[in-house]
Amino acid sequence: MQKIQGKIRKALEQYNMIEDGETIAVGLSGGKDSLVLVQALASLRRYYDKKFDIIAITIDMHNGESDFSKIAEFCKNLDVRHEIVPSQIYDILFKIRKENNPCSLCARLRRAILAESAKRFGCKKLALGHHANDLIETFFLSLFYESRLSTFLPVTTMDRTGVTVIRPMILVFEKEIIRASRDMPVFYNDCPADKNTQREYVKELLNKIAPNIHQVHEHILSALTHPERNHLFKD
Repeated sequence: MQKIQGKIRKALEQYNMIEDGETIAVGLSGGKDSLVLVQALASLRRYYDKKFDIIAITIDMHNGESDFSKIAEFCKNLDVRHEIVPSQIYDILFKIRKENNPCSLCARLRRAILAESAKRFGCKKLALGHHANDLIETFFLSLFYESRLSTFLPVTTMDRTGVTVIRPMILVFEKEIIRASRDMPVFYNDCPADKNTQREYVKELLNKIAPNIHQVHEHILSALTHPERNHLFKD
């Protein structure tokens, strides 16, 4: 976890993600990424030179019927305020619209609810658990399926709400998160499309390349984030 905190601190400073005295909303789905992010930020706030606090926000995609008691206890032990926001996202995606590729719409719906909730709780910043592998996979998804050289930004402001989205784990690899989350109460993802998406295909493709190209993920991350080589993050 110490190594992850160091990478998060580097991202916070490199992309100027946090201002002194802010309260940051953190999207806490209960998956490994968001659990590690909450724990890392909860620890970092104790000694980071800019004082900040966090509020963990969990969207219940089953309109209040999910059991998040273990997640609530996790936050309590970290002295982190935890809010659960009911939604009907699951029904909208799979019962009403019957989406075959729901990931993009699901992400937009969850992000919109998180931003509105962050604003309601008095937060101007929303931290999401996207990590280095997500950054890389999004780049190739845009290239393969949209003919674009594009990926998500470390910091971006949502026009409709004015809430700024930050991604503190943008320099952290998934393998590091997996190790750090082994003893955490990871919430089961019951999405019918899980492991059967375009993103999963790209992830598997990159993993097949990895044994033949030493540190391929690290090289791609450097190409995307290095200030002297990258042009995707610049206006």
